[in-house]
Amino acid sequence: MAEDKILTCRDCGAEFTFSASEQDFYAEKGFTNEPGRCPECRAARKAQTRNNGGYNSRPQREMFPAVCANCGKETTVPFQPSGDKPVYCRECYQPSTRSNW
Repeated sequence: MAEDKILTCRDCGAEFTFSASEQDFYAEKGFTNEPGRCPECRAARKAQTRNNGGYNSRPQREMFPAVCANCGKETTVPFQPSGDKPVYCRECYQPSTRSNW
């Protein structure tokens, strides 16, 4: 049975207890490293990650207004239409890409 350990948070420098039950939980999950942050800093980091959309979030794509060259419907596209090539709405574009497969 493990004993409680006192660890130092790498973010705030405060000491915190890594309890025996937490150590057992870590071992059960197969974690080999001890926690580097205190519970407060871990919670703050999780909240920050959640508010930023996660680690792999990408910025919101800018969309531009356009008129479909096939049906005339107003739509938005992820590029600035130059006017020299036709632009299609989702419904008109999909059938033309599927026929090429």
